[in-house]
Formats: sequence, C-alpha cells, structure tokens
Amino acid sequence: MPDPAISAIALAKTFGGVAAVRGVNLSVPAGSIYGILGPNGAGKTTTLRMLLGIIDPDGGERRILGAKDPLSVAPQVGYLPEERGLYPGMTAREAIAFMGALRGLPLAEGRRRAIALLAEHGLPADRPIRTLSKGMAQLVQLLGTIVHHPRLIVLDEPFSGLDAINQQRLEGLIRAQAAGGATILFSTHVIAHAERLCERIAIIAGGEVRFEGEIAAARARLPSRVRLATKMMDGPWRAALPADAAFRDGAWSFQLPQDGIEPLLAALIDAKAGIETLAIEPPSLHDAFVAIVGAEPEPEPAA
Repeated sequence: MPDPAISAIALAKTFGGVAAVRGVNLSVPAGSIYGILGPNGAGKTTTLRMLLGIIDPDGGERRILGAKDPLSVAPQVGYLPEERGLYPGMTAREAIAFMGALRGLPLAEGRRRAIALLAEHGLPADRPIRTLSKGMAQLVQLLGTIVHHPRLIVLDEPFSGLDAINQQRLEGLIRAQAAGGATILFSTHVIAHAERLCERIAIIAGGEVRFEGEIAAARARLPSRVRLATKMMDGPWRAALPADAAFRDGAWSFQLPQDGIEPLLAALIDAKAGIETLAIEPPSLHDAFVAIVGAEPEPEPAA
C-alpha cells in the first residue's frame, strides 16, 4: 500500500485554555477524495491549519506528502481557506496567475493556464473580480487553488454560499482533479456533498474524531429501515409488525427486524393485505452522522 498523502497522530491545539482539537488521528489515502465532517465549531478548520503548517499543534505529529514539515512541500499543495479573499481590482486571469505565483508558478505560465481554465468553466478572463457574482468569484479562487497542478488540494468549506448549479460544478471539478491523480481533502458541515464525493471520511465533534473510515462503515452502524404501505389498514398481519413500527404519511416505518422481512411478508400474503409498497431503505450518511454526533448537522445557509 502507498504511504498516505496525509497522516496525523494525536494532534491537539488549545486557545486561551480551551481545547479546540483533542488528539485527532487521520490517515488520508493518496489519490482519494476525503471529507472531514462536523458541525460548525467542531475543530475542522483548526485541524486543517495544523496539517498545513499555518499554525503549529500543541501536541501530536503530522506528515504531509511524506514530509514532517508541511511548509517544505507547500508548492505541491493547493489550499482554499474558509475565508475567501481576492483583490477586487484584479481580473480573473491575473488573480489566478497571482495565486499560482505564490506557489512558485511563473506568472506567464500562470496566465496561460488561467485563460484555459476560465474558458473551460465559462468564466470571463478580463473582468475585475468586483464585477463577478459571489459564485463566480468563488470559482475563480478555486481555479487559483489548482492552477499550479498541486498533488494535494485542501478545501475548507468549499461549498459554502454557492448555489446548487455552482455546487454541482465544484463537485465535478473535484472529481476531475482526483481523476488526474490529486488527493482532495475538504471539510464540510453539509453531509450530502461528502456522501456523493467521498469513500472515506472523518466525523469531528467537540475537537475529537468520533468516526474515521469508509462511508459504508459509518452507515453500517445503523440498521436498515422498512417502509410498508398496504391496501388493508387492519388485519391479523398487524401482529407481525415490530414493536417500533409507526404509521405516518400513509405507511408503516420500522427498523428491519433481525430475523429479516420474510416472517412479516408471509403474514401479509396469508392475510391478503394487498402490499402497495415494501421498501428496505439503508441508513443514509445523514442518519449515521446524527447517531455518531448526537445532533443534526446545520443546514446550509441560503446563497
């Protein structure tokens, strides 16, 4: 197995006597799309900043692209911080070239790549940033994050404030970068993005990793649920329903029994209950998140 692109052991950080991160362990496989999930204030941004060397941990170890010192591999990393910032008077082309230059890319090459990237994504090259919509400006900053062809791309809440169309474009761009061999690490409090993009995740709450591993393993912590609708509302088959069965919105809902659905199915058929819907629904990542963290994720604010 290749070495992970990112590894962290027992990372910890305290601010003003308050522990923001408590012994975080992470292992991000090279070439993967990896999500860090958690509510606002969970410690996601502090963890990313420690991994990148923006701030130093109070304890623990980190290794980025094989290096103990994150700053030594900074030219191979693209980073989109949660706090967006572009010079409003710069054109989109110059903003992208400037961001590439900060990572060692010659300005002339940065301009050439910027023109190609902007054309690919249908964005104007010569308009000042101040004249662009919020979503367009955010996409320009993301293009500046990848213009130098980094091996590792770190995105802190990249979907925040984007409308549905730009969120979809961003997901496509992330997949394309991973297909080209880059490792993607992003943080989010919106579960749907991680569910669509990632195979592995870490769920952080209260500065601690509550879960780390494959999404399928997170879901497997919960049983599947059954949704049942019948033509007959009553009959002897009702005795075969599990104790947790609840009727709402015209159907019964309950956890899949440990002995399977077959005994209930036989009772329904024998009683000629008239099955209209019988669906076994595996738990979603949202369900797993709530079970692991003990709270609902915050809704994404309107763009």
